[in-house]
Amino acid sequence: MRVPYPRTPHLPWSPGASADDVRADGVSGLRGCEVVVTEKLDGENTTLYRDGLHARSLDSGHHPSRTWVKALQGRIGNGIPAGWRICGENMFARHSLAYRDLDSWFYGFSVWDERDTCLGWDETERFLRRLGVPVPPVLWRGVLDERALRALTVDTERQEGYVVRPAGAFRRAEFAGRVAKWVRPRHVTTGTHWMHTAVVENGLGPAAALWTVRSGGTADLPALLAIAGYPRGAGDTPETSAPATAAAVAAVADVSARLDTLGRTGDARLAGVLAAALHATRRETLAPRLAAPLGTPVARRVADLVGLHPRLHLPYPDDDRRTGLVRLSAAADLGVLHAVAAAVLTGRTGADADEARGQVDWSALHAEDAGLLTTGTGTAHPLARLRSGLREALADLPPAAAERCWAEAREAYALGRISGTEEAVAATWRWRSGAFPQLVQLTGPAGSGKSRLAARLPGMHTRIGLDELRAARGDRADQRANGDVLREGLDRLDRALTAGAVVVWDATSLNRHQRSLVLAVARRRDALVTQTVPLVDPDELLRRNALRPHPVPAAVLTDQLRRFAPPYPGESHRTWYVGASGTVDDTAGTLDAEDP
Repeated sequence: MRVPYPRTPHLPWSPGASADDVRADGVSGLRGCEVVVTEKLDGENTTLYRDGLHARSLDSGHHPSRTWVKALQGRIGNGIPAGWRICGENMFARHSLAYRDLDSWFYGFSVWDERDTCLGWDETERFLRRLGVPVPPVLWRGVLDERALRALTVDTERQEGYVVRPAGAFRRAEFAGRVAKWVRPRHVTTGTHWMHTAVVENGLGPAAALWTVRSGGTADLPALLAIAGYPRGAGDTPETSAPATAAAVAAVADVSARLDTLGRTGDARLAGVLAAALHATRRETLAPRLAAPLGTPVARRVADLVGLHPRLHLPYPDDDRRTGLVRLSAAADLGVLHAVAAAVLTGRTGADADEARGQVDWSALHAEDAGLLTTGTGTAHPLARLRSGLREALADLPPAAAERCWAEAREAYALGRISGTEEAVAATWRWRSGAFPQLVQLTGPAGSGKSRLAARLPGMHTRIGLDELRAARGDRADQRANGDVLREGLDRLDRALTAGAVVVWDATSLNRHQRSLVLAVARRRDALVTQTVPLVDPDELLRRNALRPHPVPAAVLTDQLRRFAPPYPGESHRTWYVGASGTVDDTAGTLDAEDP
């Protein structure tokens, strides 16, 4: 069923309302509500469905400005559930305002389900991002404050106005009292309607290349590499930067086709395409470099795909393969991971390449048989169902207890000991009280923000810092007694965990071997383990190190960067990803985290 978008009433103080516009009496329908204020874009109101689209009029015909958005609907339509619709703004053609830096030629501003209910704003953003559709910029958010709304500043030379809506869900019957707009005065500045003039395209910004990939479009490899910080493209070696190679172009084309077959859109598709393009880059430097342009969640997923895909090229014992794949699924979308592993072999010849292809195909068959290779239109990943069930079943538990149960349930599922939520609840009863110690293991080179994060952790905790233990012996820079210092630190850790404390282990913990010594103590004391992964660019680390009261020699820091191998999700119960600001920007292994 096709549904026209309702007329949005003007706020009482909107100067752009004309005589025949609908005006709101006020904002009484939003009092006490959290509201979201988004920029009102100067485009054509357009509604997308699973099987088609229309402009504001249900019988809107063809116009050249609608060709691009029709192609977009063709790419993402299968991801729109039957009976749902996406309402947004077709920005392809210039109307009264000239845009030069758009993320896309279509922005979604509301999503309606089969019950004619508009999703809440957060759910709207998540749904649209998974399809590869951006939302308009958010100008303000908070509990309704009419004075704050009236005080909003709008650049009328480049912004048409703003729209106020509830942050929560609402029914279409409530629309008139729940949504309102402010429009600039004389917002129509053209004498002839835009549909009766030559189409002039609005301009796209650099981020448009990312949204094109997210929505299933063809990847512009040079543009993607420039956004990723490789202005001349990524070469075949980790340290070089050269024009995009034929191998990279072929890998991107191959992985795009595979991801389309799987129905992957949104950040999953973007991560797969970038991982194929940058597969020869060092994982350790990749995530920090991508964090600024892509955000921490996508950056670390790209880096993990780059680091993990070679494992699928190697033989693996078939008896243990299902367990290994389930564990691997904690770190990566297995469909995307197999697509990347296969795509990077495109064009390679020889026995080794043929063997690697065979291993990827064999692994994919095992993953599909275990129900771990879902398609975009298929059933939910089994771990996603298990997570959702436990999230509901354990909702009343403290977060640490619930997430410990989730970690133990994941492992039990990997070992084949449980198959569903009821069994998971029964199998994790011993951790539901939360009566276990906790370890936060900080990792990363000097200057990556470990001590700063430790200082910000809430609650009472015991901090064990190896630098301080060396200082107590006379010189924090003296590395000659590292063995004795480590043993002393591990003894203190063992005593603190035995007493049931929350312990922060503050040391570089650069590689898996160094981390394993600490994890062995934690396992012995049945502690909940959280590992931290810093995403800080090497240049920023060097700058911070120079400003520290006790800087490490530049050569030592360079060596630390070379040896740093961050943990993958699943190597501990939880993983926290720390951005350049020193805050936790993303998590893995938590009940509220989205599946990779």
